Amino acid sequence: MPANATTETAAPSPIHAVVADDFAAVNRTIMSQLGSRIPLVETIGQYIIQSGGKRLRPLLVLLAARSLGYEGERHITLATLIEFMHTSTLLHDDVVDESHMRRGKATANDAWGNAPSVLVGDFLYSRSFQMMVEVGSMRIMEVLSSATCVIAEGEVQQLTNVGNPDIDEAAYFETIQGKTAMLFEAASHSGAILAEATPEQEAALQYYGRYLGLAFQLIDDLLDYQGDAEAMGKNVGDDLAEGKPTLPLIQAMARGTPEQAALIRRAIRNGGLDQLDEVLEIVNATGALAYTRTRAEEMADLALAELEKLPASPYRDRMADLARLAVERQS
Repeated sequence: MPANATTETAAPSPIHAVVADDFAAVNRTIMSQLGSRIPLVETIGQYIIQSGGKRLRPLLVLLAARSLGYEGERHITLATLIEFMHTSTLLHDDVVDESHMRRGKATANDAWGNAPSVLVGDFLYSRSFQMMVEVGSMRIMEVLSSATCVIAEGEVQQLTNVGNPDIDEAAYFETIQGKTAMLFEAASHSGAILAEATPEQEAALQYYGRYLGLAFQLIDDLLDYQGDAEAMGKNVGDDLAEGKPTLPLIQAMARGTPEQAALIRRAIRNGGLDQLDEVLEIVNATGALAYTRTRAEEMADLALAELEKLPASPYRDRMADLARLAVERQS
């Protein structure tokens, strides 16, 4: 690791504190696994890894495994490879979305161009599969390799949805299950497998991750219409600018007048922010944002219900805190 490399992330929270030593080990492993004989790979990899993310997916691995009494070391490798999988999707997403800002910083594609970002994303995906082999569990490899396919399909599905105002709520949930919730689910599920969970415990942690991921994405989509740009690290209205038919828009069209629905349909088809003010007024007036928050709260409640199937522990308590945080956060 270069002498000036750091492991900068969001400030540790009480949720992280219960696995503080594990989390520090994950950060060290992340940096050591970024090593490459190609300097640009390390430079871009470090840039995106150090960009201030919460590292929720590797945190889920640690909490899930520890909640079932796991005492080995392979959960560190597993958590690291999950973060690499996530980071690679961020690099690819920003290229596809032509994004210029993430977490308050220039995206890698904005700083270095599309081709290096895509290729470094490929490197991180490849490195994650190397580490999968190190973990040494065919069941975990099965779960994670299947997850990568579902995630890729979710991203393609989202791309085909762009500019299409006829996407309904069911299709929207199918998309966010693939593009976002799947990796949350794979993180908690693989942690359970590593800890040799009972079938009931394994299923509980699998579905906990799924519902948690859905809650997070629902709030992300809500904040795109009512969040603070500085706190979020991206611009309010980015989804509208890209023509993405997220749940606030789907509900606003369903609940609004024919004129309001027609305006939103045009805004989705055209993309851009020319009608952002009108759209913001409609999603607020129709209760679409409140509805989106209610659906997120439902997902968080489902996640909490799954945790009741696990033995009581500080790790289970912190996973419950994560479910509550999913719907309370402002960024």
